[in-house]
Amino acid sequence: MKVIRRRTLFHQRRSSNLYRIFGLLILIFAGAWFTWRLDTGIIRNPFEPTPTATRTINSLVQEGEAQFQAGNLDLAIAAYQQATSQSGNGDPAVWTELARIQSYSSSLLSNDADRLTRLTDALQSANQAVAVGPDDSDAFAIRAFVEDWNADPALDPLRTGTKKAADYLFDAQKDAVQSLSLNSQNPLGLAYYAEILIDQQKWDQAALYINPAIQLGPQVMDVHRVYGYYLESTANYSQAIVEYQKALAIDPNLTFLYLSIGNNFRTLAFNSTLPSQQSDLYNSARANYAEAITIDNQLKTLDPSINDPSPYIAIAKTYAQQGQFFAAALNAQEAIAIDPTNADLYGQLGDIYKRGRNFETSIIALRCAVEGCDALASCQAVLAGSDCVGVEVKALVLNPNSAVYYLDLGSVLSAFAPNKPEYCPEVVTLLTQIETAYPDNTIITRNSDVGLQICAEVTAGLTQTPAVTVTPGATLIFTATPTAPFMPTPTPGPVYTPLP
Repeated sequence: MKVIRRRTLFHQRRSSNLYRIFGLLILIFAGAWFTWRLDTGIIRNPFEPTPTATRTINSLVQEGEAQFQAGNLDLAIAAYQQATSQSGNGDPAVWTELARIQSYSSSLLSNDADRLTRLTDALQSANQAVAVGPDDSDAFAIRAFVEDWNADPALDPLRTGTKKAADYLFDAQKDAVQSLSLNSQNPLGLAYYAEILIDQQKWDQAALYINPAIQLGPQVMDVHRVYGYYLESTANYSQAIVEYQKALAIDPNLTFLYLSIGNNFRTLAFNSTLPSQQSDLYNSARANYAEAITIDNQLKTLDPSINDPSPYIAIAKTYAQQGQFFAAALNAQEAIAIDPTNADLYGQLGDIYKRGRNFETSIIALRCAVEGCDALASCQAVLAGSDCVGVEVKALVLNPNSAVYYLDLGSVLSAFAPNKPEYCPEVVTLLTQIETAYPDNTIITRNSDVGLQICAEVTAGLTQTPAVTVTPGATLIFTATPTAPFMPTPTPGPVYTPLP
């Protein structure tokens, strides 16, 4: 008898299932297909990190704040511009800070055209801030600040529209009032309104706004900067230095604050009658300008595009004020080396040559500023050697800043006119142009009349130029045809080396 094994009583015999086999085959083929697609890069591994991490708006704002604190305003602007693009144009605070930094960065641009471009960008950012924050007091305050800085008459000849400096100043005052109507305790609104009133020469009214701003915003750099500007405008130079230093304590790497402090030290030195005190004040001025150079050099290691000639020009002016024209010229030449196409720098160098009685070279440099010059003349202007690779320099437009270069060039040429009558057509063109543009400026008209009188007598056939007396207050008096020495023996003073 055959006995069936007990296990079969309770366990069903296994049999193959075609559906199960078919499903497994599908899974195998799908896995192979997916693996092939991963290997070829057609499908991304979901567990891999993204190629570029997406920056948050807050991260970009923090980067912008850090760059501003470091004094690198261009990188701060770039960070805030990226933040505005990520915010979908919906955060007024980001736009206001961008406009504020763009305006401050314009003070580091020595070219009027570049300044106008930067301030125009700042105004666009401020307009966007107001558009997305119509009830934001800070947005209106910042736009008032930007409009006030746009209200520079020197920029008017470069503007393409009909809106001029006076229009910007009117708009600035209107926005400042709107800011304070939204928040009467806003220290920025109060400070910027005070700055607008200072620019209108309404100092008593300005005091009514800057004093409460100091009380409400002692931690705000802008408030101390404006208070320093108020004190400087009212000839309180020592107190102005203190306020600018308080602003620096908050934002210690802003080079334009060092320049403001240096300018006030230089003014105090000019007004001093004590030689030892005067020397100390000039040294303090140069030390602050040198600190600005040190900061710029540190920033260049991160951003090689930083090229600010302003501290070197400030040092040059300080040496020139002391009568050390050789040292002044060296520092002005260093400024040109940093920004060789900047016509204004050639004008400043030409003024230094003229004051140092290097008249012939002053003509070359001043012509680069007033009329433009080619590469050869740009080398001659800086007294460079034969290995100099010059640049083409485009002429400055006539404005309140460049008018002094027109006057300098016309005056020096007229002094040579008795021996070089061929200069007279150029003299007449230059001096007539600035007299027509600024008929109410007595310094311009008095000095222009002297030059025009000389050329009138030369043209009339006079062989001897009589001495000319000019009313006190004029900036330039020639009583005879000058010689043109290279320069008097200077007091040693090389290009200023930043303090360690």
